[in-house]
Formats: sequence, structure tokens, C-alpha cells
Amino acid sequence: MFLRRIKLLHDHVPSYKQYPFSIPSINSLHELELRSNVTFFVGENGSGKSTLLEAIADKCDFNTAGGGRNNYYEVDASEAALGDYIRLSWLPKVTNGFFLRAESFFNFASHIDTVGANDAYGGRSLHEQSHGESFLSLFSNRFKGRAIYLLDEPEAALSPQRQLSFLRILRDLDVSGECQFIIATHSPILLGYPDATILSFDNDSIGEIDYEMTDHYQITRYFLENRDSFLRELFEDE
Repeated sequence: MFLRRIKLLHDHVPSYKQYPFSIPSINSLHELELRSNVTFFVGENGSGKSTLLEAIADKCDFNTAGGGRNNYYEVDASEAALGDYIRLSWLPKVTNGFFLRAESFFNFASHIDTVGANDAYGGRSLHEQSHGESFLSLFSNRFKGRAIYLLDEPEAALSPQRQLSFLRILRDLDVSGECQFIIATHSPILLGYPDATILSFDNDSIGEIDYEMTDHYQITRYFLENRDSFLRELFEDE
């Protein structure tokens, strides 16, 4: 592990009524300790997980539109509103890594074409691959060495089978002892990764939660085991 703690600088917060400090999980954050090489952020949309992940990327000097320290391009709405108000504690600090932002990956792929860096991603333009193939090309070719990787919903482009392929890549990098991952996700498949820490941003705070207690696991399991009754209940008011 490299990144050990994340602290919100409450003395610098201008107003708890303005975004992103109005988000309950952010509002209540004081110091968050990371205990695993692989940490998952989970929670409902708007719960603050992507906001905090983006702020970490900003403090790492990664491009908050997606990329690493040396990827210079701009995307609207990629500014990290929380970045100036957190402090990261490292032991030791690393400067290598990558921030995957699924919603703006198209722009990152265009940037790679523009600078002629396709050799670093398997030798083919990311635009010439399917969305899922391009994600796996990124994971397989760019992710290596002593680094921290921040991934915002990597499952967005991955089928269930390719999510399993990603888990194998994640495992190989994890056991190398050279990489740390923080991943915001809604995927019950990814969340099943062994020995990871899962931090929930629901219930107005950030707290550790067991895999089987996540909504992602419980709802998916209940649906698969009780599909007919689940759908009847869901549609009964129609």
C-alpha cells in the first residue's frame, strides 16, 4: 500500500451548504484509513464516491478527465471540486498511476490518437476496438509497475465475462505488491474480489461493509433467486 489516509480539511471548507460539502458522506468525513491494496467505494448515485475518487486523482496530479500525470487534454465538467480540501498521507508516496473515468474515456482515447501513443496500448487505436476491448487494452498494457490506480466504474464497458477477465488482471497486479487500487463500482462481480475493503457511502457516512451486506449483492441475489415474484412486486401498480 502507498496511500494510507485521506483527510478532509474542515477548517478550509467555505460552506457545508454548497456542493460537494453538502453531500452527507463528504460532510461527515474526517479521516479515512485505507487498509487494503484493493479498496472499493460503493453507494447510490450521488452518494459522493466518485466525487472523492476524483479529488484523490486531483491530489495525485492525474488528469481529472482521465489519464495520468502526462496526459494533457481537457473535458468539460472534469474539475475536481473537492481536490483542494483533502490531504493524502502516503508511505511511501508514488507518482505513477492512472485515473479511469468511464464517462470521458472516449476523449482519452482521442488524446492517445492525437499524441501517437497507441504502441503503449497494444499497438492499436483504442477507437478501433470495442468499448470493452479498449478498457482491457488499457488494463493489460498501461497498468504496470509501482503505481496507484483510481477507477471510476470500470464495469461500464465490460460484459460479465470481461469483468472476470479484469478480476484476473487485478489479481496479478495485486499479488505483485507493486500496485494499489481504489475502485468506485456498482458491480457485484467486481465487489466479490477476495480480501478487498468495501467502503459504503450510504447512510450519510463512509463506513466499511461486508460484501454480503451490500445492496449490490443482496438485490442481485434476490432477483436471481426470485425473479418472477420480484418483477410482480415491482410492476404491481401498473
